[in-house]
Order: sequence, then structure tokens, then C-alpha cells
Amino acid sequence: MASAHDVYAPGHLGELTQVIDPQLVDVVLEETGSRERRVRLLPARVVVYFVLALAFFERSSYQAVWGKLGAGLHGIAVARPCASSLSRARRRLGSAQEIEHLA
Repeated sequence: MASAHDVYAPGHLGELTQVIDPQLVDVVLEETGSRERRVRLLPARVVVYFVLALAFFERSSYQAVWGKLGAGLHGIAVARPCASSLSRARRRLGSAQEIEHLA
């Protein structure tokens, strides 16, 4: 069975990964101490892209944004987190100031 890291490999999350290099995201996560300590269904890198997608689709629900983010993962079983799980994942990631390095 594929892990969350395999499913969400660099490039799998669409155009955002073409604009913001996944390796840059990983560096920022390391610098801010936001890297997950165990394998999760929502890896920190994926949550960064989710937060960025929220900015683009600010009037959409968490589930709608999650659906847009994973739209390119045709035929791959991915997590379908509820809004509270996505909210907790955002809190685990840290404050907005900590991820401003991406801007």
C-alpha cells in the first residue's frame, strides 16, 4: 500500500507544485520545525499547499478546496479529511508568519 508521501509526491498536487518547488517547501518546514514527526495522512508539505490553495479559493469550503487540490490524483486513493481534520493539520503546521518564507 502506498504511503501518504508516495501519493502526494512532488508534482502530484497540480500547478502549485510547479510554481512553488516542493523542495523549497521542505526546506521551510525544516527551518520552522514544522516537519511531521510521524507519517500522517496529511503530510506537512501537503498542508502547506492546502493553505496556499485556500488563499486562491477563499470563498470555498475546506472540502471544496481539498477536492480542487487533489483533482489531478485520478485513480489514486487519497484521504478525504473532514473540515476539523484539515483545521487541526493547519494548526500543526504553525502560524502564517512561519510559512511566509514561501511568498
